[in-house]
Amino acid sequence: MSRRLRRAPLERHRWPRGQRRECRRPRWAPRLRDERGAGSVLALAIVAALVAVTALALPLYLVLATKQAVGGAADAAALAAADVRVGLEPGEPCAAAASVARANGAELGACEFDGLVVTVTAHARVAGLAVEASATAGPPAAGRAPDVAGGPGMGVK
Repeated sequence: MSRRLRRAPLERHRWPRGQRRECRRPRWAPRLRDERGAGSVLALAIVAALVAVTALALPLYLVLATKQAVGGAADAAALAAADVRVGLEPGEPCAAAASVARANGAELGACEFDGLVVTVTAHARVAGLAVEASATAGPPAAGRAPDVAGGPGMGVK
């Protein structure tokens, strides 16, 4: 077998006159077989993905937590206003509701009463979003059990 019929390795080719040349690839092309640093790139990608998921989930959790806090503030404000409306405490029902809502981190949005039943709406802002909750309080209807277990007294809806 002559030298011309034998194949050289794929990486190098033997040319006439003894010249050796690399495979024809542009000089600017990177060597794809070199995998050094691939772990660092993967680690950075994982960290970036975790940061992105956290950045998207954090406002949602803030809104959910604020919704619970505003709901508690509305309940407390409605109970305070109902106490004043029934005559257990002196003062104005809506002023008492506003004071209790502010003390619980919310602002009073609306305060309406129908007889001895008071309906209060409280709101707050978190992460640029408005969160609102409402509550109703007053004495239980005659012959009917209160909406909230706990014995006689004020029922919260």
